Amino acid sequence: MDYNKKNIRKRPDRPLPTNPTNATNPVYSCSSSSLMAAKESKIRDAGGMDELLADLGYEVRSSDMADVAQKLEQLEMVMGSAHQEDSGLLSLLSTESVHYNPSDLSSWLESMLSEINPPEFSSSTITTTATTLDFPNFPKSTQIGQIYDEPSSSNYDLSAIPGEIVYGERVKKKAKHEEEEEEEEEEHFVVPDSCSSSTNCSIVVVDSQETGVRLVHTLIACSQAIQQDNLAVAEALMSQIGPLAGSQSGAMKKVAIYFADALASRIYKLKTGTSTSTSTSSSTNHLSFSQIFHHNFYRSCPYLQFAHFTANQAILEAFQAKSKVHIIDFGIRQGTQWPQLIQALALREGGPPTIRLTGIARPDSGNPADSDPLREIGWKLAGFADNLRVGFEFQGVVVQSLADLDSEALRLREGESVAVNSVFELHELLASPGSVEKVLGLVREVRPTVVTVVEQEANHNGPVFADRFNEALHYYSTVFDSLESCGGGSDGQDLLMSEMYLGSQIYNVVACEGADRVERHETTAQWKTRFLSAGFAPVHLGSSGFKQVSGLVSLFGNGDGYRVEENNGCLTLGWYTRPLIATSAWQLTSNKKP
Repeated sequence: MDYNKKNIRKRPDRPLPTNPTNATNPVYSCSSSSLMAAKESKIRDAGGMDELLADLGYEVRSSDMADVAQKLEQLEMVMGSAHQEDSGLLSLLSTESVHYNPSDLSSWLESMLSEINPPEFSSSTITTTATTLDFPNFPKSTQIGQIYDEPSSSNYDLSAIPGEIVYGERVKKKAKHEEEEEEEEEEHFVVPDSCSSSTNCSIVVVDSQETGVRLVHTLIACSQAIQQDNLAVAEALMSQIGPLAGSQSGAMKKVAIYFADALASRIYKLKTGTSTSTSTSSSTNHLSFSQIFHHNFYRSCPYLQFAHFTANQAILEAFQAKSKVHIIDFGIRQGTQWPQLIQALALREGGPPTIRLTGIARPDSGNPADSDPLREIGWKLAGFADNLRVGFEFQGVVVQSLADLDSEALRLREGESVAVNSVFELHELLASPGSVEKVLGLVREVRPTVVTVVEQEANHNGPVFADRFNEALHYYSTVFDSLESCGGGSDGQDLLMSEMYLGSQIYNVVACEGADRVERHETTAQWKTRFLSAGFAPVHLGSSGFKQVSGLVSLFGNGDGYRVEENNGCLTLGWYTRPLIATSAWQLTSNKKP
């Protein structure tokens, strides 16, 4: 660091040191290496001052040498950064302002740094693999180091995005598993979100992208703290998430808010010992609201339309030349899937079959007593079929769970060709042990021609909460990102409702446990294992369906981003390289053609 003589004025009680080699332009430089060498010099017995620096006019105690060296290094970093950026800092130091020759070097360095940055605050430091977060008055005895290491099982590694650091306090972290081996250190930088005039804080300059990485890592660290029942750490991390989320925009901000809300609710429930039930009441007592969100999700993005189209295509091919068909829908909702299939059957070569549709629904106490949503759905579908001159019959069955369903309620008839359809329904059965096996046994009993299944291509049903959280965070971040490309209508209402639809799923995955956690999504490979063990064989979804659904998906997001792929006879819809939902078809092994 170079200081011109005109910028330095002497204190009246101490002479200004001079440079004998260049008296007209004295230069004063000091680095951490020179100070560390001075640490080995002779120390004055009287005051404990370093003799070498004292001879130069600086009062530095031996015990303060490390702190002074660190502050000099920080100031040197500031000056170097300012020179590269051509900022106003150098012009500030090159003005006629007075900088006295410092006898107390430590205090002078601190005053210089405080002119450049807001004050520092002292606190315990919690180190993560991505960043270092400070929390005031945190108990030093808490052992939390291990909870910040990213799960090794994650397939979505996040690496810190380089940013130019203007000023930061360097801290060291040693991995626990290396304590008895060779020490290995990493540099991290303390980046608190706020400072007060009575405390000191270290400041770094970060861009929005780097802050986004910090936000993701802070969310994951919070889930790991909850996993280890370290609620004090989890609450401290929660205080960081809000400001970090506020610095973002678009999909990242929205999904972070939903996950933060779910984490906060989980922490509250663990602290108070209350039930993890959430939204079980909201999903049961206010099912009509869920239906509204579901309908907007159907309109705003291609996921449900992909699900309906691919399932209908498999059913249509299975019903070729059948004169009597019976479709059993495990989740009828608004019945939006079936007009398309009724029309396709009406136009098929050889004339339409007689169609019978059984729609399964859960009770909805949110509807008026004189309202029967299933009956209304039946009337609408019957009117649609009548216009196409197709024989149609509808019956609705209300059950609390699919596991409560029996073959008697389905009223099976001789000579009918049966198709069983499930769109985002089977995963909820995983909350109750044995329910999936019971339902698959019922399906086997009705001897269907085809079974169509659509499920999320994700694993949100693992036993470890932190791993489940990590997977869900990446999955829903991708879904929210894809929603941004779809617009969401002229007033954005469809997009907002779709986000609320997904937000309720996030809440259930993160905040709920036990029987209340029903969003237990699993991958196609996991469902394949279950179906094979239950006596079913996969049905390959044809290339014609692939081409048609690809054209449908291209209507969303300007045809960019969404990807339809064929994977071992199944069709998947994803956003760029990440599959998000998958359609598979099955038949009884005994019905499989040789």
